[in-house]
Amino acid sequence: MDIANFNILVGWVAMLSGAIAGAALGLFFHRDDWAGGYASFRRRMLRLGHISFFGIGFLNLLFGLTLTVVALPPAHGRIASAGLLVAAITMPACCFLSAWKKPLRHLFPIPVLAVLAGIIPILLGWPYS
Repeated sequence: MDIANFNILVGWVAMLSGAIAGAALGLFFHRDDWAGGYASFRRRMLRLGHISFFGIGFLNLLFGLTLTVVALPPAHGRIASAGLLVAAITMPACCFLSAWKKPLRHLFPIPVLAVLAGIIPILLGWPYS
């Protein structure tokens, strides 16, 4: 499977994961005191984890579709693909882990650096001419 198709698949799997996570979390949203109440850190992290599946999924979809119309250098494409894959896994994981144990919020540099590793090679390899 080429990089473009791989990242498109990762994007759709992330969308499915977001829908499943949202359905699971939605079972409890009607309770005002669930996960410490609406404004609690735990509940905010759970919501962020759910939505991060969609956000990073969209980045993977856009990257895969971008590769079908823009000729990036192969090394840039491989690095960006790896970064966005790591981000798709680690961003929701960090959110859910932080909701579970607050000190695990210190893991957030991992998905943030992964997103940067996904975006920067795209921009550096962009054929501007």
